[in-house]
Amino acid sequence: MKKKNVLNLIKFHTEKNEEAFRQEAYLIAKDFDSENDFTLSQYIMSLLSDANTFCPQFQQENCHFLKKVEIGNESIPLPACLKDSVLGIINAIGHNVGVNKFLFEGPPGTGKTETAKQIARILERDLYVVDFDSLIDSKMGQTSKNIAELFNEMKKFQQPHKLIILFDEIDAIAIDRINSNDLREMGRATSSILKGLDNLSDDIVLIATTNLYKSFDKALVRRFDSVVDFSQYSKEDLIEIAEIILNRLLLKFKSAGRKISLFRKILNNAEQLPFPGELKNLLKTSLAFSDPNNEYDYLKRIYDSLNKTNNDSLKNIQEKGFTVREIEILTGVSKSEVSRRIKEMI
Repeated sequence: MKKKNVLNLIKFHTEKNEEAFRQEAYLIAKDFDSENDFTLSQYIMSLLSDANTFCPQFQQENCHFLKKVEIGNESIPLPACLKDSVLGIINAIGHNVGVNKFLFEGPPGTGKTETAKQIARILERDLYVVDFDSLIDSKMGQTSKNIAELFNEMKKFQQPHKLIILFDEIDAIAIDRINSNDLREMGRATSSILKGLDNLSDDIVLIATTNLYKSFDKALVRRFDSVVDFSQYSKEDLIEIAEIILNRLLLKFKSAGRKISLFRKILNNAEQLPFPGELKNLLKTSLAFSDPNNEYDYLKRIYDSLNKTNNDSLKNIQEKGFTVREIEILTGVSKSEVSRRIKEMI
């Protein structure tokens, strides 16, 4: 192999000249064969037999309606029922039998988008999200044309088995055509999506999320191979997830003390716990705003955030099962003062 061959490969790659690229690779393999390096020659030829191997992936700068997403490396905790659903999706994709369209439905903050990232991370695939700001156009009929172009963009990826397409909050363009205020325009947009899904390659994995499942177009629902309900969190699920999140966050806050028994008691006594997304923000904010000279100040802030509507007296807090020391942490009132006030209330 000569320097010229290497330069040609680079040139053809940058020019996106697939045929010339493959021909140059073939000449290199032939050259290795003539030098009796049969192993390398056969290896190159085996790669050439895969039509996608030497085709550069469709460049992001050529995407008008798709944006590559950084998926990070932090996994998200999920309850057992959702873990089973995610595992089933991963298995279905692995079987490669055309089960490739999945709809995640549930309220905001339940982990739909993060789960899509986690699936991409596990499968070692790139994740591309649909840019609805670019897709939706005020001009009559333009949105449906953009949707058609979006699905054309998907077809241009040379290695579709290495990516996942995410329609995050697809309800922006796919709510019920019958109940939509702009019936004709929404109908055209949804019909374009239906057509695109019907013609979607089995190699492309598509995940959509929605917060408005009840208003979702029923014909569109039927296009998905599986619908996963992300509202299936019990209170115990949320407490377990909150503990995992807190333990991760505490690694970043060296001045914060670890008192998990009190943390769980605070969550158990809350009338209602938010879903994981909001819960993570609540815990992170409580730690960030906490007094660095008070190792348990964040616990007081968590308690206050979860009991905004309750003006609990010290006696009421005690009746919830908190000890005098725990009441001191949650209120800032000294133990001796807590004991004195409670006795006066008896």
